[in-house]
Amino acid sequence: MHERSRPYRRLAGFASAFVLVCLTLGMGQASLIDLPDRLLASVEKRWGRPALTRLSVWQRLVRERRTAGVGSAPDAPNLQPVNGFFNQVPYFSDLEHWGVEDYWATPVEMLASFGGDCEDYAIGKYFSLKEIGVPISRLRITYVRTVNLNVSHMVLAYYKTPDAEPLILDNLVGDIRPASQRTDLVPVYSFNDDDLWFAQGGANLGGASNVRLWRDLLEKLAREQQV
Repeated sequence: MHERSRPYRRLAGFASAFVLVCLTLGMGQASLIDLPDRLLASVEKRWGRPALTRLSVWQRLVRERRTAGVGSAPDAPNLQPVNGFFNQVPYFSDLEHWGVEDYWATPVEMLASFGGDCEDYAIGKYFSLKEIGVPISRLRITYVRTVNLNVSHMVLAYYKTPDAEPLILDNLVGDIRPASQRTDLVPVYSFNDDDLWFAQGGANLGGASNVRLWRDLLEKLAREQQV
């Protein structure tokens, strides 16, 4: 998405809808890495056996990190493995990859098709860290403006505590840096399963809106979990 400029009001709508999707996914859904055989067969038919290998590596990464994190282990050791894993996926615009202007891929779609744009990286990292056991209160999908390109972009921010300076997980920069070292990014909105914030002043906006792209994503995620 970073190669396209979008009005802030559209970013607000997309962010609000993400809250709706995540709340729904949190209600009795199976783990996103427990992939039904039917789904795996469909993935292999569409994208070939290498796609299954990529999904298997993702499953193993999440399960191993989740097991290692049992108890009071800190979150930080999990950030770089997840960030690095998703950043290996090649970048493609939605128009190149899916043939449409805007497409929000599930983590399975991103990894199976081996391509995505900025929101796909951020969402894949978010769901993976959540599956590992990182509290959602420490994770925020964050819409930003890139200073150099002056276009919309999306990253994942990790907060050790609510008032801490966040660490930024980004597909444009490989290493994880504190927000103060990412002066090339200007935050606009951030959100997680529970809330939506306006970056300037940190106002808690709350609520959710019915946005078609997120409704489509919710339906895809639900279908992926059907046995």
